[in-house]
Amino acid sequence: MSDLSKTPAPERKVVNRSRAGTGVLNFQTTSRHGTEFRTWFRGEHTNYNPDVARMFDIGAAAKYVLHGWAPKEPMIRPDTQITAFGSCFAANISNWLSKRRFRVLTREEEAKKAYVVACGEGMVNSFVIRQQFEWAWEGKTFDGALWHGYKAEEYGYDPEVQAETRRIFDETDVFILTFGLSEVWYDEPTGNVFWRTIPKDAYDPSRHKFRVSTVDENRDNLRAIYQMIRKHRPDAKILFTLSPIPLIATFRDVSCLTANSVSKSVLRVAIDEVVREFRDEGVLHYWPSYELVTDVFASPFKPDRRHPRDEVLDYIMTLFEHAWCEEGTLRKPSLTLAWARALAASERLPPAIAEAVTSGRRRRLRLFAAGEKPLAPDAAVDKALRKLCTVVHDAMAAEPAQTDAQTDAQTDTDAEPGEEI
Repeated sequence: MSDLSKTPAPERKVVNRSRAGTGVLNFQTTSRHGTEFRTWFRGEHTNYNPDVARMFDIGAAAKYVLHGWAPKEPMIRPDTQITAFGSCFAANISNWLSKRRFRVLTREEEAKKAYVVACGEGMVNSFVIRQQFEWAWEGKTFDGALWHGYKAEEYGYDPEVQAETRRIFDETDVFILTFGLSEVWYDEPTGNVFWRTIPKDAYDPSRHKFRVSTVDENRDNLRAIYQMIRKHRPDAKILFTLSPIPLIATFRDVSCLTANSVSKSVLRVAIDEVVREFRDEGVLHYWPSYELVTDVFASPFKPDRRHPRDEVLDYIMTLFEHAWCEEGTLRKPSLTLAWARALAASERLPPAIAEAVTSGRRRRLRLFAAGEKPLAPDAAVDKALRKLCTVVHDAMAAEPAQTDAQTDAQTDTDAEPGEEI
């Protein structure tokens, strides 16, 4: 009698034939419980793309986006001196940290004359950010008028502004630099890049040109910025971020949506390469604000499709404070409540649950969690939503601002969880 246990399994056909005789290619599907999971070596780190149900968990953003990028321990104290500038998203960081009573040098009165303050959130490309460091610390000047304000007024190379910029940089403990786009206007004879485009009355088509900068160019700029900071402020920490705010328009003869994808991708690759190059030195870090906005929330932008909703911004900055900042003079905001409100505002939650979260109706959340009617057609999503309702209910109960008598009174008219969601 043959030993059936030693009989090899039949080899799976790579191509099967349909009834019509056409070939059908078989794809391998992988799961943790299947035999194919042990087929391929997966390295030391395997991090999976989460499904919808997992993205309702309170710790989803930290686990699926922030993983690998958070500092081992908070690096910002109330007395830490912070400089944040670059793309307009930098203003959100500066405003939040200043409001939370951290020391942001670019928010102080004496710093207003510096261009990194007066136009700090308008420095949208890596070339201009590099120019500010080269001008302040290396004394470099540039041929022609490259720097203009919001009203097209020319910003010169004023020695007093240069000295103030140098003072700010010299005192900074943490640099937060936000990069926005890779499309640039430049002066062809010199190769110098402008802050933005050129004022109409100064535009010369024979020398003023437009192009998409390359990954290599942006990587060189980021590397130069890193090395200058290491030279002049060797103990300072550096945080690169990519602005999630898309292009309002492109100067390329293609659609703005596709141009924006390229513009962000060029910068994201350059940032990743430089961070990987220097991360072992323990100084350079990345904050994934771009991914938090674009990959986590269903509808993160306001109707203009450019600026993130306030609740989404609040969550990203609350997460930043929890990851990067020590406890200051103000108690850290609830990460759970910030997460739930961002989910609600970005239309990730069913409308009735979103309304309960937004209005702070704890009893209604408790009823949703315990109700018999499914909250979602998918069983895993239904379970995740019930868990979310329970966790948010408990967080509201622990938050004094969410337990006033008016909110409790409103719950008397709340519908049962069997209502239409």
